Amino acid sequence: MLGLEAIRLLAHPLRQRIERELRKGPVTATSLARALGESTGLTSYHLRQLAKYGFVEEVPGLGRGRERWWRFVPKDRRFPERAEQSPEMRAVLDGWVREEFAGDLARYLSALEHDETGPWAGAFPFSRSEIVVSVDELGRFFEEFIALLYKYKRPADQTPPGARTVHTRFFAYPEPDGE
Repeated sequence: MLGLEAIRLLAHPLRQRIERELRKGPVTATSLARALGESTGLTSYHLRQLAKYGFVEEVPGLGRGRERWWRFVPKDRRFPERAEQSPEMRAVLDGWVREEFAGDLARYLSALEHDETGPWAGAFPFSRSEIVVSVDELGRFFEEFIALLYKYKRPADQTPPGARTVHTRFFAYPEPDGE
């Protein structure tokens, strides 16, 4: 379960951009700075901060001399339930979620406009629904969704030919009482 400091660390806009770059593969502070249009000193600092919490790690054997290569550390990131969050944690998470949803929507709409061809042309599934469940059932539903995602997360050497990264999102919220 992530605490307030780790959540603050991840919610930083530049660190979010860094994480997106790291998901593409290992980087050095220099290559990352070039990709993001930032200074090497700044990217190096943020990589070290992310490493403190285990979100990134050095890649052994890639660096020469003082060169350090970094990679993303995939893991299930869980946050305290909303009722257990302090007002400060809730404010940080709410701000982060707003930014993430806005960015996700912009990237999704951009992908729709890309005019994809070939077998990936129809690869934009969308579903919207409602379910009537108890809090416990919703928890189980979410865990089943996470388990399904992990079924398809695999090392690069086990990925079938032609596979691409596909972004998935899950969010659920209870309808307010009386509606």
